[in-house]
Amino acid sequence: MSAAASADVFERGSEHEQVVFANDPATGLKAVIAIHSTALGPALGGTRFHPYATTADAVRDVLNLSRGMSYKAALAGLDLGGGKAVIIGDPATLKSEPLLRAYGRHVQSLDGRYYTACDVGTYSVDMDQIARECSFVTGRTVAHGGAGDSSVLTAYGVFQGMRAAASVAWGTTSLEGRTVGVAGVGKVGTHLVRHLVEDGATVVVTDVHAPSVERVRDEFPSVRVAASATELVALPLDVYAPCALGDAITDEVVEVLSARIVCGAANNQLAHPGVEKALEERGILYAPDYCVNAGGLIQVADELEGFSFERAHQRAAGIFDTTRHVFELAASDGVPPAIAADRLAERRMREVGRLRGMWLSGH
Repeated sequence: MSAAASADVFERGSEHEQVVFANDPATGLKAVIAIHSTALGPALGGTRFHPYATTADAVRDVLNLSRGMSYKAALAGLDLGGGKAVIIGDPATLKSEPLLRAYGRHVQSLDGRYYTACDVGTYSVDMDQIARECSFVTGRTVAHGGAGDSSVLTAYGVFQGMRAAASVAWGTTSLEGRTVGVAGVGKVGTHLVRHLVEDGATVVVTDVHAPSVERVRDEFPSVRVAASATELVALPLDVYAPCALGDAITDEVVEVLSARIVCGAANNQLAHPGVEKALEERGILYAPDYCVNAGGLIQVADELEGFSFERAHQRAAGIFDTTRHVFELAASDGVPPAIAADRLAERRMREVGRLRGMWLSGH
């Protein structure tokens, strides 16, 4: 990396404790691991496998995602910090056992300051491969003593957050009779659709991956399909649920959105600072993404104690109360919910965080 590029990483990642570039030419591995904060404990966050157009795009994503994980863990009441990793490339063509094991060796070299798990483009079986070289892996398959697919409780938590938002917007926790637009029906989005259909909602979905849409239609024949996210947000909706990649809530989306609530599973949904205020000005209630999508983190974190789905499920149900608390603070402080959530997370990191400020193995 050039001196100019290194300086740019320092500038953009000025809040971060550590950013590691992992390279293994023999397997094609090019990865970036970002540790935002270990004030509350070792950093935990998934590994995203994605064909980024440039290394700069990958760095921007991993810095944003790892920061979000710190706030997510803090707001969820976990004694964990925030980290994230990205592997650059198309998982359909590049992913292999040698590459995953090489990546595992890089994670192992961090000596427990970062625990990895599943994310976009990676699955529990991949974590099993990584764990052959690394002790700091969660989200493994049930056959290997892990929590399995974390998307199950991610979707459940989003649904709980949506119920909390509905209680504020309409005075009821039920989504029955409401129209919910779900953008992205991958692992999490599909589970969320199931919760919504079972609760009596009318669901409209979209996804750039046509087979994913067909799978949802086959399982839930009542679901309608929009041709694109642009078409979806322009429809008459009560709730909009972004469940794909970040930056889904732009100024243009806010202008056309008819939904009363925005509540989805995607990380970093707000495209830039200020969008949260635009949502509020239009009377749209935003359930902060890292608040409602913490179920997956709760699930894989539970694995560190010896996984119990019942215990993790109960903890994820608490996202309803946490979301309500965010809305109550937002109302009392006169700020958008996104700012209220940040204040709660920052307060816990400040008040509970270890005085030494950085977690080290064995200390």
